[in-house]
Amino acid sequence: MLLRPAWRGGRGAVSASRTEDVASVPENQSPNKTPEAGPAIVLVEPQLGENIGMVARAMANFGLSDLRLVSPRDGWPNERAVAAASRADHVIEAARLYDSVEAAVADLTFVYATTARARDSFKPVREPETAAANLRARIGAGQSAGILFGRERFGLSNEEVGLADEIVTFPVDPDFASLNIAQAVLLVSYAWRMAGSADVTKPRFSAPEVPPARKEDLHRLLEHLETSLDRNGYFYPEHKREALAQKLRTMLTKAGFSEPEVRTMRGVIRSFDYVIAKGGLAPADKAEGGHASDAPEGANTAPDVSGKPAL
Repeated sequence: MLLRPAWRGGRGAVSASRTEDVASVPENQSPNKTPEAGPAIVLVEPQLGENIGMVARAMANFGLSDLRLVSPRDGWPNERAVAAASRADHVIEAARLYDSVEAAVADLTFVYATTARARDSFKPVREPETAAANLRARIGAGQSAGILFGRERFGLSNEEVGLADEIVTFPVDPDFASLNIAQAVLLVSYAWRMAGSADVTKPRFSAPEVPPARKEDLHRLLEHLETSLDRNGYFYPEHKREALAQKLRTMLTKAGFSEPEVRTMRGVIRSFDYVIAKGGLAPADKAEGGHASDAPEGANTAPDVSGKPAL
């Protein structure tokens, strides 16, 4: 049986009784926005108002709004749920209250049951992604669907699982398989969202696309670098010069530099050239490969400023 709790006061609360036909609009949502059709989230005997609120928040994060509560332990309405919902008031206020699981799923045509342990049943077991894709297909075809979530302490009973068509479970560590109910709802809600269209799943923001540098600019960078390294004795021994230069060209062309990055790199090379010309850095030693960093580990080839050998 559907029960009709009355909201009286509290942040975002309304004074009229809630029915199946009444839905509220959150402060941060346009009244003209039509909520996306999605699966009902059915919580069976949830114990804490805070958990219900966090479930509502997880649902709102991913566009779900149909929350159904079966005999919540601390009663309903619950102000702690409102506080924990963090502005997902439209989900909390439209939540429907039932006295049995059978009543909560009576109008649905397809139901998943969530569980972390194997059951003595022959129901198909799905991972969240497969379940979400199936829900998308069914709801898109005009069916109504829902997902059962059990009690915080021991989940759903076998009888309650028996009311579902299929089981959905999460790929958690078997040595620590228990999830907080809000975490479980968050995972399912995320999977639902990601099973949607490209417009729904694309990132809300992205880094600006910077076009790659022209090949002419990249070739000038390579010439600049090779000239600088040649001047400072990097290419040694001489017969390996071409192989070393080719390695550098490969590294720099792999990087996909943009034009500003090419300019930055050339500025770095000029800076090193200036410091070396002033005597601030020792030129590369003659270890094979040319650069001082190629010398054996622990070796220090730079002279001490006092003129004494470096230790």
